[in-house]
This record gives sequence, C-alpha cells and structure tokens, in this order.
Amino acid sequence: MIFEVFTLGYFQANCYIVGDEKTKECAIIDPGGTPDKVLKRCEELGLCVKYILLTHGHGDHIAGVEKIKEKTDAKVLMSKEDEYLVNGGTQELLPIFRNIKPFIPDEFISEKDKVKIGSIEVEVIETPGHTPGSLTFKIGDILITGDTLFQGSIGRTDFPKGSYDDIINSIKNKLLIFEDNVKVFPGHGPSTTIGKEKRFNPFLNE
Repeated sequence: MIFEVFTLGYFQANCYIVGDEKTKECAIIDPGGTPDKVLKRCEELGLCVKYILLTHGHGDHIAGVEKIKEKTDAKVLMSKEDEYLVNGGTQELLPIFRNIKPFIPDEFISEKDKVKIGSIEVEVIETPGHTPGSLTFKIGDILITGDTLFQGSIGRTDFPKGSYDDIINSIKNKLLIFEDNVKVFPGHGPSTTIGKEKRFNPFLNE
C-alpha cells in the first residue's frame, strides 16, 4: 500500500494519499489548501485518483477539492450530515475560507460502508462531535481520524453543531475499542496509537 502524508494550508491540515501499488488507483483524503504537491506526487507515482474522501466539511480539509476534481475527475465522498458545510456553511463559519466554491458531493457514505481502492478496503466509521458528519476511515491497522482524535487531544466542539458529549462518545465507543497497536493519523499534528491515547490523552481520562 502507498500511504503518504502532506501538510497543507494555513491551518496545517494533514492530507493523505492512499494507493494500491498494483492497480495504481488511489484516494486523496482531506485535501486542504493548495494541493499542487499532492497532485504532483500522484503523477510521480503514476497514480490515478479515484476518490476524494472527506473526514468532515471544514474549509481547512476541503479547500483543494475543486482543483483535484477538475484535474482528475475523482468522486467526492463524504457524510450527508456535513453537506451543509460544503454547500457554503464553512465560508460562513470561517471567513478566511470565503473563496472556497461550494460543491456537490458525488456520493454520501455512512457507518460500515466500504470504499474499494484497488485491493485496499476503506471502512467508514461515523464519529460525530467535531461536526455532525465527522468520519473516521479505517484501513487495516490504520485510523484516519480527521479532527476527532489527535495526539494528546481531541477536536474542538465550540463551532455550531459541535458536541463535546458526542465527540467523547465517538472516541470512547468507536475508536478506543481497537487494539493498542492501531495507528492514528489525525487531521492535524503527528500520528499516535490507540494505546497511547488510552493511557495519556487527558480528555479521555476524566
């Protein structure tokens, strides 16, 4: 499996390439900021971008969607619950993203859906709290958690429609159920593991 991380945009959001080495199909997850280096890397690796997967609809995770879709014709997949954000809600929430053009997702995905990228299977886990439609993507022993779970922290819940109770419930009942060695790749900052967050994350030991 090809798995690469890029830090994009003003808010330094993590964007991920997940690709099948044999079929050369790939998905780009959370393309925030200007995605030129991500597209260039896909070209260098000979990858065909099949999907753009979104963990949620905030501007720092969707700012590059339009350009990638224009260049690759990839399908945009996300939760129906965050559709309001990509239809203009994120611009109202954070004026810094006012230049992001609203877009219509190609498909809505939800709990236990599976997205195929060549031989790679991406399982969808609903983890609301940061936003109503926040998703985590599970690929083998990897969790891509968006802004739900970070190293030593959790996503903020003070935006409209955010919920502290929901995010804690999502993390404890949807994510911490996995083995300690499962790797966590968040929407911002360094990677961690489920075991480390169980032991050291102060928000989860209250």
